[in-house]
Amino acid sequence: MNIGLWWWSNLPHGPEDWHGPINGFAVSLFQRYQNPLQNDFPSDKQIAGDLHLLHKYSDNIRTYSMLQNPQVVRLAHKEGLHVLAGAWIDTRLENNEKEIEALIAMARRYPKTITRVIVGNEVLFRNDIPPAQLMAYVDRVRAAIRQPVSVAEPDYIWVKYPELVSHVDFITVHLFPYWNGIPRKDAIGAALGSYQHLRQLYPYKPIVVGEIGWPSNGDRHEYAEPSVSNEAIFLRQWFNVAKRDHIDYYVMEAFDQPWKEQLSGRTEAYWGMFTADRQLKFPFTGPVTEDTGWPWKALAASLLALLPMLWFARRFARFKLTGRLFFCGLIQLACTLIVWSATLPFNFYLDWIDWTMLVLLFPAQLAILAILLINGFEFTEVLWRREWIRHAGMLRPDVPEKQPFVSIHLACYNEPPEMVQLTLDSLAELDYANYEVLVIDNNTKDPAVWGPVKEYCEKLGKRFRFFHLEPWPGFKAGALNFGLKETAPEADVVAVIDADYVVRPDWLAALTGHFHDPKVAVVQCPQAHRDFEHNRFRRMTAWEFDGFFRIGMHHRNERNAIIQHGTMTMVRRSALEGTGGWSEWTICEDAELGLRLMHAGYELVYVDELMGKGLTPADFKAYKSQRYRWAFGAMQILKGRWNWMTQKGPLTAGQRFHFLTGWFSWFADALHLIFTLMAIFWTAGMVAFPNLFSLPMQLFLIPVIGFFFAKAIFGIVLYRARVPCGWYDTLMASLASMGLSHAIARGILHGLTREKTSFVVTAKSRRLGESSLAAFAPVREEGLMACALVLCIIGMIKGFGTRYIEGELWIFILAAQSIPYFSAVIGAWIAHRSGDAAG
Repeated sequence: MNIGLWWWSNLPHGPEDWHGPINGFAVSLFQRYQNPLQNDFPSDKQIAGDLHLLHKYSDNIRTYSMLQNPQVVRLAHKEGLHVLAGAWIDTRLENNEKEIEALIAMARRYPKTITRVIVGNEVLFRNDIPPAQLMAYVDRVRAAIRQPVSVAEPDYIWVKYPELVSHVDFITVHLFPYWNGIPRKDAIGAALGSYQHLRQLYPYKPIVVGEIGWPSNGDRHEYAEPSVSNEAIFLRQWFNVAKRDHIDYYVMEAFDQPWKEQLSGRTEAYWGMFTADRQLKFPFTGPVTEDTGWPWKALAASLLALLPMLWFARRFARFKLTGRLFFCGLIQLACTLIVWSATLPFNFYLDWIDWTMLVLLFPAQLAILAILLINGFEFTEVLWRREWIRHAGMLRPDVPEKQPFVSIHLACYNEPPEMVQLTLDSLAELDYANYEVLVIDNNTKDPAVWGPVKEYCEKLGKRFRFFHLEPWPGFKAGALNFGLKETAPEADVVAVIDADYVVRPDWLAALTGHFHDPKVAVVQCPQAHRDFEHNRFRRMTAWEFDGFFRIGMHHRNERNAIIQHGTMTMVRRSALEGTGGWSEWTICEDAELGLRLMHAGYELVYVDELMGKGLTPADFKAYKSQRYRWAFGAMQILKGRWNWMTQKGPLTAGQRFHFLTGWFSWFADALHLIFTLMAIFWTAGMVAFPNLFSLPMQLFLIPVIGFFFAKAIFGIVLYRARVPCGWYDTLMASLASMGLSHAIARGILHGLTREKTSFVVTAKSRRLGESSLAAFAPVREEGLMACALVLCIIGMIKGFGTRYIEGELWIFILAAQSIPYFSAVIGAWIAHRSGDAAG
């Protein structure tokens, strides 16, 4: 399939064969790294070598200046070439005089070599001097020499200034269907039409096509696509048509001139029939292949993918054949993109700035492919597994004498008393004999908030103990460590729930039996939510949470690598205390504990059963704050336990894989923010200073667009397969997820650059009396980013329209980049509109 893809993208084209000499070449004889703008000119030896090469194909050349490389005529005389010599005319009147004097002198000195002359190249097209002054220059040269004299202009200039025709001996016209935006298939007809129109207007004047050609690379211009095959087809067709119709012409141009890119954009560098390294770009007979090196690139991509594909197919033989073929296809696609991205830049004449950008962006492309493969592996395992290897369910309850004693820890901070009391009621109704409940209130200032909870615990009996800590360090981890010290001596298991959870009566009875296996340190149930069905915001966030527990947790559980989260979790007390308790150096103490227990060699059991339900975040601010905390804490763990995850040790390869790659999607959010800021800056530059900022190459755009579609498809297909909700809830959950991108990006970047941040408790009850304007306060940064991207899109449409495929792709990317920011704004509005007084 890989080789077929390369073959299909490089199918040979079959233009007419060409036999015979070419009429003439327009020449700029600067070598690959030479630049007249920097006073770097070719030597006599280099010019003589170029003229000798061109003489194999034609007897005629055309020059543009007498002062720049003045030795060309002398060397052409020595080589036996005929020269259509040009004087460069522009706004510099003093320089014009020098050019004309040099042209006259050289024409008199080499009357047999210089057969015709041109005074000025596209002078009226550039509007450098008035027509009368140009005609005066032409009359002056005609009076001084014997050779025929002309000026070179596009066809419409000759139509616009018919008086110019009477001052020249022949008409020199430039025909460029590419710059007229004409598709290559219609280009020959368009060029002939312009030529014939001039012949009809001025039948008494000879006409010379001073420039005609097609670029082999660069930017698409409206419907005109630059490529090697298009250049080959156009020129070979033109050679045959010109021979048939006896048209005098000069190919624009002999050699690619990379320095011209600084003058008029990327395409200007690629008009040569030869590369800047003096290699003919295409044959004159037989089919033309766009990339003659494609077989080697296809082979390199196949070899690069071979061992990873074989390893995967053998290692995961338990997957269905369709899944193994699918993921092997992803591996091959990734390797093909790597080879394509690594070799494509060599088709361009890049300067050190371009190469610097490539060196910086290539790792980002590798990261995108890595994220794609990681998401693809999850996609493959979830959809095409034959069965889950590590599957744990509910157990038959033990008799009271064999039940492990469980100490339930409920840490709370400034929570509404009635919400906590509801949680305590559910705990009081547990169908379990051996347990206690420790309520640890952590730094709540107002006695009116924590006092009723204390009284309620006393009312429920001695099984419930209440502690008020003020002041107390360590956030939630500090409160849980205090609870650990107060735990009953006979407790074997510590269970942790949040203050808003209502648990099922059989929570402990159906699950504690897993601890009879001494290797098991954690029994984890999913987070779940209640009271969301009739609130649009709570509904979309509830289903967004559900995706991870239906998909990601099962995927990680296959390799004993689940994320422990700090609610509905039970931990073996000896393992918890033996590994150091709850870590107070991170705000994600639960996930860090899970990793630490794995490092100590324990098993973590995931039971996908809804044993308790809590409340979703109250509003978009709380929703964002929670995800920011998780992202920040993840980076704290990544930095603090880096050696565990990157060096061989107690953690298995699968565990290291999941803890390193599990956050890659969040890294993608951080990259998205960075790239969006860069895109806004670059777009502003393209709109305001188009001469300094050019459209990005397709090299950068196509992989990004492909990644966007692939990730969206993976997510939606998995969601539909695993999460028990309809299409409406799937799309709304996607909206909620995308709206968190900016918060996650900030959490990742802050977590990588800062040591600590405040632990912000996720609000579960709604703030009342919020105005419509205040509803958008939590997403003001997202709103500004969305507005900036909209302005960029408007600027691109006005500045570039649909003339370039790169411009259209760039507009698409800007629109795609805006989706998370608009999602956040929409999510904040839905949260505001969905608020109810009951919270």
